[in-house]
Amino acid sequence: MSALRTYAQLVRLPNLPTALADVCLGALAAGALPRRWLPFVLLLVASGCLYCAGMVWNDFFDVEQDKRERPERPIPSGRVPRREAGRLGVILLAAGVGFALLAGALSAWLDRGPLLLAPLLAVALAGVILLYDAWLKRFWAGPVGMGVCRFLNVVLAVSVAGGAAAGTLGVYLGLVVGLYVGAVTWMARTEARVSSQPMLIAAGALMLVSLLTALFLPVMPLPKARPEESSVLFPYLLVALGFAVGFPVVRAAREPTPDNVQAAVKRSLMCLIVLDAVLASALAGSLGLVILVLLAPSVYLNRKRWLYAT
Repeated sequence: MSALRTYAQLVRLPNLPTALADVCLGALAAGALPRRWLPFVLLLVASGCLYCAGMVWNDFFDVEQDKRERPERPIPSGRVPRREAGRLGVILLAAGVGFALLAGALSAWLDRGPLLLAPLLAVALAGVILLYDAWLKRFWAGPVGMGVCRFLNVVLAVSVAGGAAAGTLGVYLGLVVGLYVGAVTWMARTEARVSSQPMLIAAGALMLVSLLTALFLPVMPLPKARPEESSVLFPYLLVALGFAVGFPVVRAAREPTPDNVQAAVKRSLMCLIVLDAVLASALAGSLGLVILVLLAPSVYLNRKRWLYAT
């Protein structure tokens, strides 16, 4: 297997578009485009680096477990030495913070935007990533940690817009996405064995709460730079998304076998890009649906048998 394929496995390449979709959501919702297109691109790179770092550190800390359960993966198989993976993780974290610093500096130069907010958020995100991979995921707080990671990723995207309205909007969007991802992580914790039915019901209820919370987005205070009105399709798309993720979750709750739970988790992860697009349509009009373009590489990469997303 080529080195490129090996590292694509290590960083869970099929899920990378979901992290980029979070940044697109934040940028469109806060009206950062087209004026702040370059800070937006820098934040895309920053988010991608931090996401990939999280995947590398996940396998770095799980090496003993993977030797028993997934010996074919890059680190336990010896295709990527553990020390080399650690170096790569450090480089990716540093790159993520560095690109966020560049985005903040450029935003400050363009229109006196916040200089340090983006890099500080990136540092916070890097810290939570390490905390989750090294410790939190082994305890009940694991889903909370993953939800906080996604929350910070969305807020990071809004950070270069500036203004109280943008900050409030970023926190609200981050809350919706964070609740959703926390619920999916909760479901995925026991996907390899028969899961607890009450746990699956609770996780499904949390996903529903996240979608219901999103209903209030059209009445949120908005940044002046964001001129678009909410798309008339928004509530209908949100309901359709609820059914798309709800059916497999209900099926898993009724019969909590590994196959059913894994199917629910996979559908929910794939729909994360759809969720970002639907949320963007509530704030940036129909233009927000352009995020759906990221579904194409995600679907394509998920169909590659030599890649894996979890």
